[in-house]
Parts: sequence; structure tokens; C-alpha cells
Amino acid sequence: MITVPGLSVRPDLVFRRHRTAVFVDGCFWHSCRLHGTKPRKNTDYWLPKLKRVATRDKRVGLLLGRAGWRVIRLWEHVPSERAADLVVKVLVVR
Repeated sequence: MITVPGLSVRPDLVFRRHRTAVFVDGCFWHSCRLHGTKPRKNTDYWLPKLKRVATRDKRVGLLLGRAGWRVIRLWEHVPSERAADLVVKVLVVR
């Protein structure tokens, strides 16, 4: 759990010493441009819900960034080896 002014959030991975939060985003829930699908039924419910998720993701990134955190967002379809390499590169640069 990370708590900063205006936000409490549970990233999938937290590297406190590096002040880095990693989120692994699901293609449906976070509207992946490659694999996300638009619901065909009950769209009055789902489309606003998916929009709220996107808005929340932006807000989380902004507030964590303002508090000095680096945010890494990975898609669920990224192979785990590649995802790990990306995280290591960010941690080494920091």
C-alpha cells in the first residue's frame, strides 16, 4: 500500500527504496488498444465503468508522480521476462 496526499493505492509491486510502483494492467479492465474489447451488452454500465478506470489510472500516475514516485504500467500480455527486464532497467536508471 502506498499512501500519498489524496491517494491510497495498492500497486502490484512496490520498490520502496527506489520509490517505484508497478501496475500490471488487464487488457479488458484498462482498455488495451491491442487486446481490449468493447462490451456489446449492457454498455450503459460497462462503458462508463471502463472510462472511470482510465481516469483513475491517470489520477494515480499523476498523484504518485507528484509525490516523487515513478510509476511503471505493464500490460498483462507482455511476456514476464520482458516485463522483468523493463522493471530492472527503470530501477537501475533511478
